[in-house]
Amino acid sequence: MDAALDLLRQTLEGIGQLLLSPFYYVGILLIMLQYRRQTLLERALFHVRLHAWPLQLIRTVIAGLLAGALISVAGLFLGINVTGEAVLWMWGIAVLLAAFSIRYLCFAYSVGMLGVLQFIVGWTPLAEQPNWIGDAAASLASLDIPGLLVLVAVMHLAEAILVGWQGGKFASPLFLEGKRGKLVGGYLLQGFWPVPLVLLVPGSGAGEALPWQTLLGGEWTQSGHWALLGFPMMIGFSELTRTMLPQDTAKAAARKLVWFGLIVGGAAVGAAYWSPLTLPAAIAALLLHEAMVWLSLLREERRSPYYVNDGRGLRVLAVIPGTPADQLGIAAGEILHKVNGLPVRTKEELHAALHVNSAFCKLEVLNLEGHVKFLQRARYANEHHQLGVVLSPDERAGVYVAPKPVSLLGLLRARNATKERGTTTHM
Repeated sequence: MDAALDLLRQTLEGIGQLLLSPFYYVGILLIMLQYRRQTLLERALFHVRLHAWPLQLIRTVIAGLLAGALISVAGLFLGINVTGEAVLWMWGIAVLLAAFSIRYLCFAYSVGMLGVLQFIVGWTPLAEQPNWIGDAAASLASLDIPGLLVLVAVMHLAEAILVGWQGGKFASPLFLEGKRGKLVGGYLLQGFWPVPLVLLVPGSGAGEALPWQTLLGGEWTQSGHWALLGFPMMIGFSELTRTMLPQDTAKAAARKLVWFGLIVGGAAVGAAYWSPLTLPAAIAALLLHEAMVWLSLLREERRSPYYVNDGRGLRVLAVIPGTPADQLGIAAGEILHKVNGLPVRTKEELHAALHVNSAFCKLEVLNLEGHVKFLQRARYANEHHQLGVVLSPDERAGVYVAPKPVSLLGLLRARNATKERGTTTHM
């Protein structure tokens, strides 16, 4: 009972530390800027808003809270030696890397680099210097890299759950340049979650011993020298696809994250019990995370573009929420085959077919399996959209996106990332 009361008291103190941490609010601000940038990009491309960034932000904050609660419970059984200095090191390296590309705002990179730097510093006399360099080197040498890598692995397993659950919902349609210069449709999937943690760490006080053993040893849990430290983390992913549906891309990303978490977690646990494995585990975190990115690029290179129009009709790239197409149940990736009995192969044919009957609309749509489904709906004079779909680009589409890494400074500037080749419309 005494241990439970001590745990409750320190949990409340850890939550208080979280509320006072500026990193949590900085993370939320960065996520807000990213989603706002996504909304502006959609308006520039399609002249409509497909996502409401305040709603996206609320979803990610709530999901991050849930993930943080689960990881914090798991952390009671890990025994990770996390200190306030470790949190500053992780965030400092992460922000420095994000200055080059926002996708590096991931603690797999920062902790991996800290492991490499710790190894290098260990072969130098920097820690013996009687100045700030010596203090920084000594602080770096004291970091529990295996424990931090275990935390990174657990974070990525939680990220796999969030990506599989919410990743497809944050997909943003784009017009992209294909291999031969022709414009094709695609999706950018980006999700970031601020994750507040309250973890069991070594402490200076002598309280009650915990009635369980931790994964990484942690004799301090049995001696009562433990505390709960509250601090925020960030998890996120980014995938660009021209060849797959958003939900399939999210599932593929989730599978890669699971494998990453299991491999890095296993290597980190091994390093906790045999220190020579620390450097290989840190390098594995860096290389495997980059490997996930390159595997996605290789997959895209080998497959044919999916969001293109063909002889069967017009491929739907996206459906505008609240429009007739949304109410009819048309989905991204399906093909508009016939409208009011007329085959449609161009936007002009679609526009003419919609005006055959000003009061009613009958559609023949090829679903994702290639089967015909019949849809019909009344049309109303005060409706803003004739149908409410964003179609895959044709040869006259001109506004497109040239994907390139977005730095932290670029995110703050929120510049328009589109290029002009003509005009873009939606139906």
